[in-house]
Amino acid sequence: MTEMVYGTVPVREGEPVLPKWWRTIDKWSMSCVLILFGIGILLGLAASPPLAAKNGFDPFHYVQRQAFFGSMALIAMMLTSMMSPTLVRRLAIIGFIAAFGALALLPVFGTDFGKGAVRWYSLGFASVQPSEFLKPGFVVVAAWMMAASLEINGPPGKRMSFVLVIVLTLFLALQPDFGQACLLLFGWSVMYFVAGAPVLLLVGFAVMVVAGGTFAYSNSEHFARRIDGFLSRDVDPTTQLGYATNAIREGGFFGVGVGEGEVKWSLPDAHTDFIIAVAAEEYGLVLVLCIIALYATIVVRSFLRLMKERDPFIRLAGTGLAAIFGVQAMINMGVAVRLLPAKGMTLPFVSYGGSSLIAGGIALGMLFAFTRSRPQGEIRDILRGMVR
Repeated sequence: MTEMVYGTVPVREGEPVLPKWWRTIDKWSMSCVLILFGIGILLGLAASPPLAAKNGFDPFHYVQRQAFFGSMALIAMMLTSMMSPTLVRRLAIIGFIAAFGALALLPVFGTDFGKGAVRWYSLGFASVQPSEFLKPGFVVVAAWMMAASLEINGPPGKRMSFVLVIVLTLFLALQPDFGQACLLLFGWSVMYFVAGAPVLLLVGFAVMVVAGGTFAYSNSEHFARRIDGFLSRDVDPTTQLGYATNAIREGGFFGVGVGEGEVKWSLPDAHTDFIIAVAAEEYGLVLVLCIIALYATIVVRSFLRLMKERDPFIRLAGTGLAAIFGVQAMINMGVAVRLLPAKGMTLPFVSYGGSSLIAGGIALGMLFAFTRSRPQGEIRDILRGMVR
């Protein structure tokens, strides 16, 4: 009956993995990711030398590390995108359990690197942020639970996923890492909406989020300081937001010129959280709009492909991954232009960072695996066959 409605497309038996992967992958989205990585290296050449000089390294020390971690991320992305959805789900569950365990042990073995939030494990030669790897694993696990609840006599997967996201949010808030907590809540909400959640339930959940934010504002100095800075009418020009806002203003439409920017000498996080400020100052609004278009292309094309998907698990997991990817980029750029409070969130595949690059590569690899073309046609395939 399913095939009568949707039709089928030919399946090539015994086709090698690489040709099959190349034939079924979304090449436009893959190209956008590669361009974003190239832009990240370009901006790293501009933003990271001041920090390298300050820390006594070679001028392009951080660019070389970004190229190394970025290459690992691209390899992880391509390998993951070649997997079947079933294999992706199994590996994601294992990865989620490992990341959750690492997150739970952060208060004991983690470090804050002087930033006031215990989010990392220091390995000496590098650092690892468990929450970056937790995100894609959580999305897949939550999608699996929700999809199971849609089956006849299935488990209460939606309620189970709700309990899980609340537990994770509490763990992240204790670091504190409210940005990642909000990102997980948003991804879960999008998947829950796609799974057929009642509107009243989503409204009630939104009220809970507002109440939780109010509680955090009243009891967390870290959270309150960032909200107060965002709501203040005047921006202190000596703060990161002040430097970033001025840099974007100075850049104008075409920028001040390659290497002529000044913000990279003032912003300690110019190569990570505020990389878009460097792009806006040196290359202007033109490059910023190009970056936005690249992220939008990946997200929109992923949603369009997922709309054709019949498997509830694939549809939900792909939607959650695409939503988190797009919203993380939007939050990073929104903070730089003071549309959102400071979150401490990287720009995917553009900002410097080993954990964020590799975890982002794995997440996009999962998304590409879920959005690959499969032997499931659309109703118009049947109609075309009838006409012929």
